[in-house]
Amino acid sequence: MEEETNWDDYIEHAQRYLDSGRIEKDELEYKRAAERDLQVMRGALLAGDPDWAGVMKKADFRRHLNNLCNRFQRDRLHDWFERDPQGARDALQHLWGLGDLSPGADRQAVSVEEAVDRIRAFARRLPKEVVTGTGTRMRVIAALLMALGAERCPPFKTTEFNATYERLGYPPPAPDADEAGLYEHALGFLDRLIDEARKRGLDRPADRLEAQSVVWVLENQFRRLKALADELLVDVAYLQEIETLLADKRQVIFQGPPGTGKTFVARKLAACLAGSRERVRLVQFHPSYAYEDFIQGYRPMLTDGQPGFALRKGPLLDMAERARDEPDARHFLVIDEINRGNLAKVFGELYYLLEYRDKATSLQYSDEPFSLPGNLYVIGTMNTADRSIALVDLALRRRFYFVEFHPDKLPVRGLLGRWLQKHAPGMAWVADIVDRANRALDDRQAAVGPSAFMKPGLNEKAVRRIWKHNVLPYIEERLAGEHDRLRDFDLDRLRAAEPDVGAGADDAGD
Repeated sequence: MEEETNWDDYIEHAQRYLDSGRIEKDELEYKRAAERDLQVMRGALLAGDPDWAGVMKKADFRRHLNNLCNRFQRDRLHDWFERDPQGARDALQHLWGLGDLSPGADRQAVSVEEAVDRIRAFARRLPKEVVTGTGTRMRVIAALLMALGAERCPPFKTTEFNATYERLGYPPPAPDADEAGLYEHALGFLDRLIDEARKRGLDRPADRLEAQSVVWVLENQFRRLKALADELLVDVAYLQEIETLLADKRQVIFQGPPGTGKTFVARKLAACLAGSRERVRLVQFHPSYAYEDFIQGYRPMLTDGQPGFALRKGPLLDMAERARDEPDARHFLVIDEINRGNLAKVFGELYYLLEYRDKATSLQYSDEPFSLPGNLYVIGTMNTADRSIALVDLALRRRFYFVEFHPDKLPVRGLLGRWLQKHAPGMAWVADIVDRANRALDDRQAAVGPSAFMKPGLNEKAVRRIWKHNVLPYIEERLAGEHDRLRDFDLDRLRAAEPDVGAGADDAGD
């Protein structure tokens, strides 16, 4: 059952990537270009052209192996071709075989068994000093094998495949597997991936090349998310869940009390998913923020020394234009303190456009039809402790997914303890007093967040300063009219309190 769930999640992520339309530009174009030129090289070699190595050089052999092999591997292979053309020819003849030399002729003809035999014959003739390491050698061999048809014989990287096997609970190759054994195992996995997609009624990935491209892309995405999760001290599955929510509705709101890391996580996650900080823009709403500030409006300006007005675009239109100009990339608009603005006034036509991304409407100051591009995502943050502002209305709530950032729920629960363990192990008691203060406050929408204490060089003096000038004023405001309760939040009193059994422990069930 766990393996089936793993496959469900993986196929969902794969389908999302395939539906994005990015696979052609990201992965397939350069691989197909490499395949075409490799077939030209193969034709020259098998036709007996004495200058077959020159044909490879003319076709810029090394350039076409970019991303398929690293520079060192490409250069060593090319040096071998030039240093020992007869030995290299003999080896490549065993890999590429004889027969019909027309491009794509062997596309459907090479079975797994035949590919395995060709790999072993070539590997015996590939000098160890040219390429070392079983996995590295197979990476080079797989790149060359694309000459027989990349849809049947796609590229290979040990790291990406092994990591994917582990994530899915798929059995790894035998520990003593040779080059051919590693590749045969990988082809079996790619066929399983295609079959799993078919079982779920999907027609993509259509072949092994698409399946292999999915493996590379998803593993690189997971690696970036995992690195961010390690930096944020949260579970990577939590970030993956937010990514899934964004893929579904394209807009989410992080809600919780202050100091729980909502804005910090929003900006970090947006940059990670976008692949660049240049594709992320942050705006902050406030009571005087208007439609004209956010979408578009007239602004005073001087024209030939005369005062007048010009129609200026706001951050939403700016990000929409950027996203439309770069359709293969994800762009993010982060709206901090989203519920501090008059949302009905600020959003205007966005109430419609956020829900119907495939529709267009006219904006208030323009008759031109406008729609939100599908690659523009919105992450909002909402402070649940601010009692001076209204909560998000139901119309907007329906258009966003909401993600909780509360100290009593993962991933915020236990975050301060994890941070202290890593950065200030002698200050672990600080996490305990914050937990006790929140239990005494008994208001989860206004709990004390951990971020005030997550500072470099934290020591007891700094904790007392933060408590006196940050935490206590906040608690006093929350307990207005209940002055007698303030003694429960004395720092020394909280520190001396008996610990509750199980308090603050992470609960994996959340």
